[in-house]
Amino acid sequence: MMPAILSAFLSMVLILIAMAFYTLLERKILGYSQLRKGPTKVSIFGIPQPLADAMKLLAKEKSSPSSANYTIFLLSPLLSFILALTLTSLLPIFTKSLLCKIPFLVFLFLTSLSIYPVFLSGWASNAKYSMLGALRGVAQTISYEVSMVLIILSFLFMAKHLDFWHSSETSSFLALLMQPIIIFLWSFTILAEANRTPFDLAEGESELVSGFNTEYGGALFAIIFMAEYTSILMISMISAGLLCSAFSFFKLLNFMVMMLFTAWFFLFFLFTRASLPRIRYDMLMNFTWKSMLPMSILLAQFYLLVSLF
Repeated sequence: MMPAILSAFLSMVLILIAMAFYTLLERKILGYSQLRKGPTKVSIFGIPQPLADAMKLLAKEKSSPSSANYTIFLLSPLLSFILALTLTSLLPIFTKSLLCKIPFLVFLFLTSLSIYPVFLSGWASNAKYSMLGALRGVAQTISYEVSMVLIILSFLFMAKHLDFWHSSETSSFLALLMQPIIIFLWSFTILAEANRTPFDLAEGESELVSGFNTEYGGALFAIIFMAEYTSILMISMISAGLLCSAFSFFKLLNFMVMMLFTAWFFLFFLFTRASLPRIRYDMLMNFTWKSMLPMSILLAQFYLLVSLF
């Protein structure tokens, strides 16, 4: 029991450290993409900037709307952060935890629950902009969740098991031929899962001030911020595990390829934010229901047939 608990604790610590400096990397990339340098003032090249940001947010005075449901208003960010940290239990960094035996089901369970903190935060704030952001977040989740499950099933049909971290048994040429399509669909799915540009409709600054977290500040905002970026890192690692387990030609260089895929997904989130504008709400609905869902259904049926022969 102790090795599993120690592994989970160390995984959480490493992910939190990576999350802190991932925010610095994002600000640097966004800065250079806009012909500026990003954070440079704090110490050497601005490297301790995440620590300074954390100290600033945690030292701010805590405030909440007078009409808010205070208990839920306080607990919603904590629930979001707990769900994000629980995802780290799926990473077999040091030893395999109990949850690593059924990572597919645990991942779906945790990602399905992740919409509740968004909705509860907007509802408990008792503010119009917050409630609109919460409703948009719920509608967005409903729109892509079915497609996400079908795409994951496609990966698992190829791998012929429910574990992200084992090599595939499928070596069909037809399965490999469809690889670009499934990677394309999965890339847009994880953008929606993480509420990132161009699918950050729950956090629309231009039309919702800040979305579901409009009324949050200081430490509570920092917790929401940390939960979002922790989820991005975890989704990137799990995406890399899915790709490495689904395609058998990655078997010989599994660890190296997984690290490269993880880095690619890390940068994919950042360069997408630097390149694409936020899409309109009706365009999101059309894209998820009329494009992604039919394609994911066809892919799942195709890979199911391929896995049977």
